[in-house]
Amino acid sequence: MVNMFILFLMIASACAVGWPDESYSLPKPKSGCPTGWAMGFRNQDNEDTHNINSVTPPDPDHHFDGYFGRNTIMCYCTKTTYSGYGSWPSGNYCIARYGGSCPLGFTCNGSIYWDDEDDSNANSKWGVLPDGEYGRNTKIYYCCRSDRSAYSYIDLPAREPFYLYKYTSTCQRVRGMNVTEESVKMDDEDSMNNSSDDGCHPKKTDTTVVHYCYYS
Repeated sequence: MVNMFILFLMIASACAVGWPDESYSLPKPKSGCPTGWAMGFRNQDNEDTHNINSVTPPDPDHHFDGYFGRNTIMCYCTKTTYSGYGSWPSGNYCIARYGGSCPLGFTCNGSIYWDDEDDSNANSKWGVLPDGEYGRNTKIYYCCRSDRSAYSYIDLPAREPFYLYKYTSTCQRVRGMNVTEESVKMDDEDSMNNSSDDGCHPKKTDTTVVHYCYYS
């Protein structure tokens, strides 16, 4: 009984936590964005020839709000206001940058650049997106930190599902939440490919697969 009471207090405490202050962006889960956050999507026109796009786990078992066929639509939730509940906790994870700079505590930033399909390029966007470049190709900026073990629990809102980006270790533990790893593979341009990354960015297994952590 005592252990159950302690567990109840831990979960209640996690549910009372608010989102940190400053502005930033996170991938949008199927459950939606936190109240008051802005929404947006990026449609990336991926390679037309022998396309090998994939999402793990496959439809309908992943939790991304988007489309994952021969092209990719990734949806985002963006906190555009500065006010919040303190700073992001120490840990091992990344978020997407918004507003021109990283929140306090994120000492390393960088980007991922996707060389999207050249022929009849149909890239598009809507709404509010992370800092980046959204023309015929796609570049997104990130804020990352590795100032504490990913196995040490951090406090973030446990009221509804959300995503973080996996960084250099396993998925960051969050108090009161279960976590599963998911990934998205975007088959970018085959001819004279210029995809690249710079600085600190989410975990990748090659130039096209990015790893995410889903909390529920």
